Amino acid sequence: MIDTQKLRREWLANPRADILAGIVVALALIPEAIGFSIIAGVDPAVGLYASFSIAIIIALVGGRPGMISAATAAVAVLVVPLVRDHGVQYLFAATILMGVLQFLGGLLRVDKLMQFVSRSVITGFVNALAILIFMAQLPQLIDVSIHTYWMVALGLGIIYLFPRLTRAIPSPLVAIVILTIIALYADLPVNRIGDMGALPSDLPPFLIPDVPFTLETLRIILPYSLTMAAVGLLESLLTAQIVDDLTDTDSDKAKESRGQGIANFVTGFFGGMGGCAMIGQSVINVKSGGTSRLSTLTAGLFLLALLMLVTPWVAKIPMPALVAVMIMVSIGTFSWSSIRDIASHPWHSSVVMLATVVTVVATHDLAKGVLVGVLLSGIFFAHKVTSLSRMDSSLSADGGTRTYRVLGEVFFASAQSFVAAFDYKEVLDRVVIDVSRSHFWDISAVGALDKVVLKFRREGTAVEIVGMNEASATLVRSFAERDDKDAATAASK
Repeated sequence: MIDTQKLRREWLANPRADILAGIVVALALIPEAIGFSIIAGVDPAVGLYASFSIAIIIALVGGRPGMISAATAAVAVLVVPLVRDHGVQYLFAATILMGVLQFLGGLLRVDKLMQFVSRSVITGFVNALAILIFMAQLPQLIDVSIHTYWMVALGLGIIYLFPRLTRAIPSPLVAIVILTIIALYADLPVNRIGDMGALPSDLPPFLIPDVPFTLETLRIILPYSLTMAAVGLLESLLTAQIVDDLTDTDSDKAKESRGQGIANFVTGFFGGMGGCAMIGQSVINVKSGGTSRLSTLTAGLFLLALLMLVTPWVAKIPMPALVAVMIMVSIGTFSWSSIRDIASHPWHSSVVMLATVVTVVATHDLAKGVLVGVLLSGIFFAHKVTSLSRMDSSLSADGGTRTYRVLGEVFFASAQSFVAAFDYKEVLDRVVIDVSRSHFWDISAVGALDKVVLKFRREGTAVEIVGMNEASATLVRSFAERDDKDAATAASK
């Protein structure tokens, strides 16, 4: 049974705004797709085919309405050695396998791993991406005529001032149209889209990659496919979270993962390279009023129409118009409040955010930046939890029994300090270890407790453990059974 309310919400919430936003995104996708094709070392058609194919398919099967997916730099940089050493046909095969792996990842709910990505990492990811988007525009602003700077300035003026007149039409679209008319009428010496590479004018043919169907081929493409799938899912899930925040809505991350897999799988059969969600274009879409699947579908279909029907006119669009749009995206994407928050937020949160930014900008690799951020977050968290665990003790009236009260969490990071907190040389008849207000999380913690007991017993002190919760007790029993089995095995030998 068709859920008409869901259908209306995901497709027809605001058709006019979605269609106009999709048109803006389609125009912005062209130079990006060409640029990513150049990075990968393939013909511009490969990136353009991938962009409209992925956009159309993800609009139908994705889990985050309003998010734009297409060919991306994050995936393009990964396949340079593959294309160089084996050719573009292996790229198509790797893209197909990438799709299969992403679909399996969606079934296995790899999206759940996103809960380990802290807010500081996401903020750093967003800020780094904003910086990379701006840096990507610099080649269009170096060694160019003065007309380029004037047009970029005019474009930014239109983008930011036109909404004061009306929001009926997205201001980036108005800027692109006006600057294109000016450039054509005045024949200004500025770079055009057509200068970046030849635009295709034919539909992509369906093809099966021309590679040997052997284990050797799988050995070649599997490492690339795994990396492409992981990076693609990481960037897509992070972008989905950002769009969730921008639109104050939730999305189905598992469905998005499966949708990314389907889109890349199909795209590989139509001569396209792998892709994933694009935060820049997604921000353009949302800020232009596009929040439903219709905007994403429009972007893909309009891009296809531009390439098939009006390629000569598309080639004449001035690059300063698109540079102005991308600078707007860069400014809008950057979390300016994060700079102010450095002074007020905990220092370790700021370190995680800044480390993520520096790593991404230095390596141009979003995955490495997020990995560094997640690792630092884990280290700081472990240190924080360790510092929360403490211990106090009291001596009985007769001086023969000392009671140690363990407070907090005991795990691998706090195990050593837990062992060191006891005074084993104190002359006592009995030691009571009260763990009613603590929890033992892993084998390292149980091993530490076992070590404490052995140390006291070697000194001739009886030990009693009280208050252990069921989960910790189960772990202790498991540890004891393992030691008994090891001892029995050693004795039999």
